[in-house]
Amino acid sequence: MIKSMTGYGKAELNIESREYQVEIKSVNHRYADINVRMPRTLIGLEEIIKKQINEKIKRGKIDVFITFENNSQEGKIVNINQELANIYIEELKKLANKEKILSDIQVIDIARLPDVLNIKIDDNDNKIKNELTKVLEEAINKIYEMKEIEGEKIAEDLTKRIIKIEEKIKEISKKSSRLIEDYVVKLEKRIKEILKTEEVDETRLAQEVVIYADKCSIEEEITRLSSHIFQFKNIINNSEKETIGKKLDFLIQEMNRETNTIGSKANNLEITDAVIDIKTELEDIREQVQNIE
Repeated sequence: MIKSMTGYGKAELNIESREYQVEIKSVNHRYADINVRMPRTLIGLEEIIKKQINEKIKRGKIDVFITFENNSQEGKIVNINQELANIYIEELKKLANKEKILSDIQVIDIARLPDVLNIKIDDNDNKIKNELTKVLEEAINKIYEMKEIEGEKIAEDLTKRIIKIEEKIKEISKKSSRLIEDYVVKLEKRIKEILKTEEVDETRLAQEVVIYADKCSIEEEITRLSSHIFQFKNIINNSEKETIGKKLDFLIQEMNRETNTIGSKANNLEITDAVIDIKTELEDIREQVQNIE
């Protein structure tokens, strides 16, 4: 099934005075680019979070926003920066002596100073890790579901457009088969007009026709274009869980190449008009493919 690269998922969990909220947003990107914004207390779990997301989302610019309020004692580790506290104390004593003021320094006063007292989450605390993993999985499932729904709509649009292209190719193939016949008639008529005679050198005429046929033949291009369309439809209908955006983008480039060649070879206004129609559809398909994971 085709999956869009754009999506949004949100999940929350309140348990034992601990509150979790996870939001995931995804937009188009060439590769998987996961950015996680979360409290410093959870920073040790960042790689676990990225790995869990990457297991289901393979491509896109993914922004993850995590909020966490821990009003329980679970998993909390209190660290005192003793070295920094000593520096604060020494500097405060120097200030007190210089200004001749009391140096009545209390422990609680030192604890309030920046970076002396730090509270962080124990990375080895499985309860918080498991709870965060659970709410994260719920958010991932929601964004994944949205990406699949959007992907279905894209697949429907791509199928309609590729069928239109297929029909145009059939028209071109029919018209190209008459190019040689029309050329022979026009060439013979032109020769008679120039030479003012009803007699035409059949050998010379045959040589010109062979040269023209070789020059304007588009059978190979039509065959390759049809093959690309078959692959394109097969990928859309049998994508399963693999990422297909890059494959489809490559096929669109190849279809454009073959279409351009047909346009440059076929000296026929109707074929040129059909080529323009094909290129218009291919451009619309290319824009849609940019949004496929």
